[in-house]
Amino acid sequence: METLERVCEHCGGQLPAMHRSDMRYCSGSHRVLAARARKRAREAHVASEQAARVPAELTSRPRWVRYSARKVPLRPRAVRTDSRFASVTDPSSWSDFPTAAASTAGEGVGFVLTAHDRIVVVDLDHAVESGRVLPWAQRIVDALPATYMERGRSGTGLHLWFRGEVPAGRRIRKDGLAVEVYSDRRYIIVGDRVPGTPLELAELPDAAGVIASLV
Repeated sequence: METLERVCEHCGGQLPAMHRSDMRYCSGSHRVLAARARKRAREAHVASEQAARVPAELTSRPRWVRYSARKVPLRPRAVRTDSRFASVTDPSSWSDFPTAAASTAGEGVGFVLTAHDRIVVVDLDHAVESGRVLPWAQRIVDALPATYMERGRSGTGLHLWFRGEVPAGRRIRKDGLAVEVYSDRRYIIVGDRVPGTPLELAELPDAAGVIASLV
């Protein structure tokens, strides 16, 4: 047993005069509180790191959800009286970015598109192979204004984010290529920002028409 004076790592109070050498807290409740504090600190660190990789135009809006392994949107904060699932038409099931980023529900975060926000996402499916953007996708990227771009969850798709709107979501398929354009009632899984791309959204008028002309 130790007799040296040591203090509780949570409250700073002295430990008992006689204590085990591995004793760090003056009580079990302080051990629990310290563990919770470390968890909050880790979650805050993860949230701050992710915020540095996502445009403020997105993180400033309370449009965030989590997603499951099957890509089903989940509520960042589970409420016992509600379903744990989120809905792209139910704002009460969304949250702010810090809450969603710190949540441990599901696999990661997603952003819900609404017509009110005027945010358009262009989804280039199967655009990346062996870490390189395929020529057809690169041609589209080069023809569009430089904007925030990220890899999809699978690592083979690209999401390009713009300010703009489309009357209705569109799926364009041509010669085996797949391009989708959305601005409302969809949620987009937010992945890893493509290095070197802006941390802001460019304006893209007539988004659906522009994309259709490029495919």
